[in-house]
Amino acid sequence: MNPVTDRLTAIASPAIGLGCMNLSHGYGQPVPEAEALRALGEAFEMGYRHFDTATLYGATANERVVGKALAGKRDEILLASKCGMAMDPDLGRKVIDGRPETLRRQCEASLERLQTDHIDLYYLHRWDKGVPIEESVGELARLVAEGKIGAIGLSEVSAATLRRARSEHPIAAVQTEYSLWTRNPEIAVLEACREAGTLFVAFSPLGRGFLAGAIQADTPLAEGDVRRGMPRFSAENLARNLPLLGELDAMARELEVTGGQLALAWLRAKGEDVLPIPGTRSVAHMRENLAAASLTLEPALVARLDEAFAPERIVGGRYAEALQAEVDTEEFA
Repeated sequence: MNPVTDRLTAIASPAIGLGCMNLSHGYGQPVPEAEALRALGEAFEMGYRHFDTATLYGATANERVVGKALAGKRDEILLASKCGMAMDPDLGRKVIDGRPETLRRQCEASLERLQTDHIDLYYLHRWDKGVPIEESVGELARLVAEGKIGAIGLSEVSAATLRRARSEHPIAAVQTEYSLWTRNPEIAVLEACREAGTLFVAFSPLGRGFLAGAIQADTPLAEGDVRRGMPRFSAENLARNLPLLGELDAMARELEVTGGQLALAWLRAKGEDVLPIPGTRSVAHMRENLAAASLTLEPALVARLDEAFAPERIVGGRYAEALQAEVDTEEFA
């Protein structure tokens, strides 16, 4: 059995979770703490039960706000966080470090920030290619044995790395970007997950706002917004990608839903083992996204979406060269 599946069932979690990163990291200035606390509280009240954070986000600030917001609700949620990638205060930059001693130290610190004695799902945020994956997973397995984490996850790994990792310990979940305009998991890792009953958690399921219509040709991106350095958001590439939204919105109108809701429903149609975790700073968008959990698509519509967003129609890579070098996921030729 998969402990994450068991936990989600026990707490009656909807099929869509909440990526908490946006509140503290990646999209310009962080949301003020009082506002972030209010948003997370409302997310719980509207039905979210799967909350995803990481040591990296906001240089640990996101874990702190998630811990504070959900401290009184710990028994009613699935709490996920990540290790192995963090901001180094001395160097002033992000560092990927998968050494066992680092992962243990980060876990202990995360437990304190999250105000809990265990984390339900703890991911290796990035595979440190200077450390055998078996060594990193082996230390996480010891944390499982000690009751500090409930299950091990991996983020942005290939099918081959997943198979190596699970030879050391069962891997409950793999988290990787997956959406209509990022179909890379379909190359190999989705199949590898299904070989062993590993859940697939899809981050950025709305294409970092693109599929929700949040980015147009004249949309200004704030200083510190990660999209400013992503090739498919460059002015030239975005202009070539935007016509795809017209096709998505036309299909959404047929169902009287938003384009974002249709994009989430498409992911859910890919299997009950695919769990989207859209992130947003907007409570209204949280509500809109959660409503997509109840949508069921006909196979013919799924096929139309598959064709409309075929990988060869997407212009630009999802990461610039430096960030692409940090991940281990398969890429389309």
